[in-house]
Amino acid sequence: MHKFVTILAGGGGTRFWPLSRQEMPKQLLNISGNDIMLNDTIGRFSGVIPLENTIVVTNSSQAVQLESIMHISVPASNILVEPIARNTAASILYAALFIDRKFGDSLMVVSPSDHHITDEVKYRKTLTEACAVAEETNKIVTIGIKPTFPSTGYGYISHSGDTYMTEPCNVYEAVEFVEKPSFLLAEEYLASGSYLWNSGIFIWKTSVIIDNFKRFLPRLYKTMLPLVEEINQDNREEIVRDIYPNLPNISIDYGILERSDEVVVISGDFGWNDIGSWDALGAIIPPDEFGNIVKSKHLGIQTRNSIIYGEERLITTIGIDGLIIADTKDALLICSKDRAQDVKDIVVLLKKNGMREYI
Repeated sequence: MHKFVTILAGGGGTRFWPLSRQEMPKQLLNISGNDIMLNDTIGRFSGVIPLENTIVVTNSSQAVQLESIMHISVPASNILVEPIARNTAASILYAALFIDRKFGDSLMVVSPSDHHITDEVKYRKTLTEACAVAEETNKIVTIGIKPTFPSTGYGYISHSGDTYMTEPCNVYEAVEFVEKPSFLLAEEYLASGSYLWNSGIFIWKTSVIIDNFKRFLPRLYKTMLPLVEEINQDNREEIVRDIYPNLPNISIDYGILERSDEVVVISGDFGWNDIGSWDALGAIIPPDEFGNIVKSKHLGIQTRNSIIYGEERLITTIGIDGLIIADTKDALLICSKDRAQDVKDIVVLLKKNGMREYI
């Protein structure tokens, strides 16, 4: 059975503003110091899935830039461009139909483009096991991450603790998907031992996920049907432009995973981190002796537990604790670390005030 990975790379990264912008979001930035986050993601599949079997779903505002800096092993024809954002369900169905139509029933891994993994050996081992489970069964397989602290910024997956199968690894039936809980609930989840962070990494056969779209999101599937006959033709982009405005805006989690009885979860422990906001930068850049995460020309006096990012100018600080300071050539962000998830609201405010040149 052919194996493919679909990387979702169309997000705006608004919680990483002002560094992440609409035409150059964080997945196209070199935050780790190795390569852009998208290429880091592609490279992690080496040895598990051929790099030329990488499908990248992005949007029209990012496509040209993405193609120019994407890993050379990925054919340009494998870039699927969405004219407008319609959430993850549409992106995943587009890719599943593309793969299924061109190669027949295939194994399909879905991955975000902007996560950071510290132990790639364990990651590939877990991914190989998950692929084996998906190939042997007709299940929707997801990788959950053992939580290390009560995060309110991640989604959670609960399981009963009873194993669905034990080879090639322990596999559990998923019971519930929970979106970003309160701190008190997150503490309960951590203590229970039966909740995992939702990594957003999914594995299934294309036939399985397409059948689930027919079952749970029939409107989305039927609206996409005209694309099936044209999916490998020259006029594919024209058909996509006509179809996308009519698609429902819904996530794969809400549309299928929370409703299907075919979802199983594998626990992963490979140094996973969703670099979704400034307060997650510590997963890539180790803090100094005062707890500061600094990627800037910086001089500080009595500066502690802060995140300081700058591109050109010297940043100096005195007597601050628990702040985020992010300085780019045309915008400066200063906020409390405990409000890191709210940075996206600044982007909304910029749009509302007609200041799109900063988005």
